[in-house]
Amino acid sequence: MNWPLARFRPRLIDSLKHYSRGRFVKDLGAGLTVGVVALPLAMAFAIASGLSPSAGLWTAIIGGSLVSMLGGSSIQIGGPAGAFIVVVYGIIERYGVANLLIATLLGGMVLFAMGLLRLGSLVRFVPTSIIVGFTNGIAVLIGLSQIKDLLGLQIGHMPAEFFAAIHALLSHLDTFNPWSLALGLGSFIGLLVWGRLWRPSQAQAARIRELLGDLPGFNGAAQTLQRLPGPVVALVSLTALAWWQDLPVDTIGSRFGSIPSGGPILAWPDFSWASARMLVAPTLTIALLGAVESLLCARVADQMVDPKTDPRFHLKRHDPNQELMAQGVANFITPFFGGMPVTGTIARTVTNLRAGATSPVAGLLHALTLAAIVLMAGPLALHIPLAVLSGILLFVAWNMGEWHAFIDQRDFSSHYRLLMLGTFLLTVVLDLTVAMEVGLGLSCVLFVRRMGSLFEVRPQEDPATPDQNPQEHELAHVKRFELYGALFFAAVHRIDELIEKVRPHSTFVLDAHQLIDLDTSGVDALRQLNQSLTQQGGSLHIIRVQAQPMSLLRRSGLAQEIAECAPE
Repeated sequence: MNWPLARFRPRLIDSLKHYSRGRFVKDLGAGLTVGVVALPLAMAFAIASGLSPSAGLWTAIIGGSLVSMLGGSSIQIGGPAGAFIVVVYGIIERYGVANLLIATLLGGMVLFAMGLLRLGSLVRFVPTSIIVGFTNGIAVLIGLSQIKDLLGLQIGHMPAEFFAAIHALLSHLDTFNPWSLALGLGSFIGLLVWGRLWRPSQAQAARIRELLGDLPGFNGAAQTLQRLPGPVVALVSLTALAWWQDLPVDTIGSRFGSIPSGGPILAWPDFSWASARMLVAPTLTIALLGAVESLLCARVADQMVDPKTDPRFHLKRHDPNQELMAQGVANFITPFFGGMPVTGTIARTVTNLRAGATSPVAGLLHALTLAAIVLMAGPLALHIPLAVLSGILLFVAWNMGEWHAFIDQRDFSSHYRLLMLGTFLLTVVLDLTVAMEVGLGLSCVLFVRRMGSLFEVRPQEDPATPDQNPQEHELAHVKRFELYGALFFAAVHRIDELIEKVRPHSTFVLDAHQLIDLDTSGVDALRQLNQSLTQQGGSLHIIRVQAQPMSLLRRSGLAQEIAECAPE
């Protein structure tokens, strides 16, 4: 079998063909904006995953630059993502940091192979109900993981398992720190308000202009403030407040010590085949989640660009196979620098698009901006309260979850509700790997059941018509039926019902004009029907058979066994 491989051609090559100074200016503005936004998120994701802040920062820098340089999207931003918090934390607790690096490296190889074998489109076959279920489940677990720092609880080790985590939180409530709660809620509420404050509705905007428009410099200040990213405003303002008031809260410095001001250190992971064999499940989880997350992110970005009205005409639909290969390279490289898994990030990609990005150059500039901030202002991060980061992550979890799906599910089928709620509960109570395995298996079972229920055997009550085979007019005890749908292993019970209707000297005429597909189980059921009719002195006639069923009937020999098998 010849399986054509995907061509390795990064989108950056095509983007630079007609690159101009004007586009560079736009990419520079977008890169600076996203680089500043990525700073608090990268640290927060790493800390919540059980790693040091520098692991998240260098993952965003190295992984983000590789995704932009080699990816198949014009505006995708890669780096650590909130969806991986629960996965990474669970792997660290069960296998350790060293094995997390190995699993990430192996996951990168799987991702690259998926792209090379043109499997990028297969990710779209994951049902929406499963994606919504595990996305909401991950959002709940992210929120649960941040309660510790939000309340300032002194828990030495936070377990990853859901019920154990709740028990740990309840048993340490006596260490509650009200200052941490105040900073965390201030961060979360501030982020909720910030976007609405500077992007009001038309009625609100008219009212604000009426009340404040006459103040000197109001319009200019409003335009400047609305460009500032909310997470950066929350991080800087609340960190300054905590430092100025010398609030007794945990900070990055008190928890992790200093952040290295130099570049990342290249180190070879402690690899062994014994470790690799026990990391099959974590490897597949990282690869599958990375593929789904990055390709969904790229699709969202594509849908936000209208080629007819958007002047950035050079933006093209993403290449899913090239994107997977880029994600694979990024996840293969970052573990050598102590990084965590890399994937596409929806929040930063949307920010990149809205900031005016025109090519992958913006993603490279975002990585350079983040590297410059880390190298020049890294020591200042020591004063950031962990409660402020927990508020930012709670906001990320709130935006990640599709909470309306729990209300809207009443409008969908029971299959959809079962898949979504089942995946959600399994993600929360057990883990993402089990949820994905059970969800995909259950979706296959429900799909087969649904397709089997669509097959029908309808009796024809009308008498024979002149256009039918003249031989049929001479047949006694003729019963005619029409076959609708696909006759496969999940629908053969319908043929069994026909066998129960066989009487002595009966002749069955099956009109297969609406039979669109037939498998070997269906052939076996028809053969049993023919044998039952033959034993009772009757016969089986199958008329108006379409191409696929006719081909299988002939190859199986059943066409020669029955009294008549006529093509359409």
